[in-house]
Amino acid sequence: MTQEQCTHRNNVQSSEKPHVYKVGIYGWRKRCLYFFVLLLMILILVNLALTIWIVKVMNFTIDGMGNLRITEKGLKLEGDSEFLQPLYAKEIQSRPGSPLFLQSSKNVSVNILNGKNQLVTQLIAGSNGVRAQGKMLEVKSSTGKLLFSADDQEVVVGAERLRVTGAEGAVFTNSVETPHVRAEPFKELRLESPTRSLYMEAPKGIQILAEAGDIQATCRSDLRLESKDGEITLDARRIRLLRLPEGKASPSGTTTRQTVYEVCVCPNGKLFLSQAGTGSTCQISNNVCL
Repeated sequence: MTQEQCTHRNNVQSSEKPHVYKVGIYGWRKRCLYFFVLLLMILILVNLALTIWIVKVMNFTIDGMGNLRITEKGLKLEGDSEFLQPLYAKEIQSRPGSPLFLQSSKNVSVNILNGKNQLVTQLIAGSNGVRAQGKMLEVKSSTGKLLFSADDQEVVVGAERLRVTGAEGAVFTNSVETPHVRAEPFKELRLESPTRSLYMEAPKGIQILAEAGDIQATCRSDLRLESKDGEITLDARRIRLLRLPEGKASPSGTTTRQTVYEVCVCPNGKLFLSQAGTGSTCQISNNVCL
């Protein structure tokens, strides 16, 4: 390139004016940006106002929310609480000196599961009553004494006295084992089997004692007193044998009204009366034994 050409090019570049580029947002873009910024500020203010309102209404504090307090031992609820879903807790207790109420419109169920998530114990309190299901049921006193126990094998009543106040008494479908059966003071004791038999068995003996009253045994058929290895003793100042048959002696010359009789025994064990005489008259009046 010649010297003249270079000089001409420099003159041309120097004669041209420099271009200026403006940086920024102008026009409708600027107005849209301001609008979105303003809208965002409004949303932030509304959100902040709603947050403050929720905190105020729900009574959020450092210790908890409303009636719910977070303590070192767990959660503490004050006042009435309503649970719409199942509640899982290790321990539920009321405040010291205040009762604990469990209320439901249908029923209150307490379920205990094992490690395999299988139901092992259940307690249901509903409108039809209280139903419990489990392997064993125990009721103890405040001192730890067993009052009542029930399982598949037996039912144990550990109280000193079992009182049945029903008008019909207690009904047992099977046998009953007890060391003592006693009625209340000034009350009668009645053992009854309306349609079947009544058995009382004891290997060492049965004692029936009425210290201030009578003992009466009544039956429609036979009343049998049997002692296999011992004896039967009737110990009383007076022994009355009512309605014994009277043997009839053969007619004799004169008959007198007799008020004294002797008790005779037939070979088969039957008793009968015979008019007393100077000697025994059982042989004369033994027609009852025939």
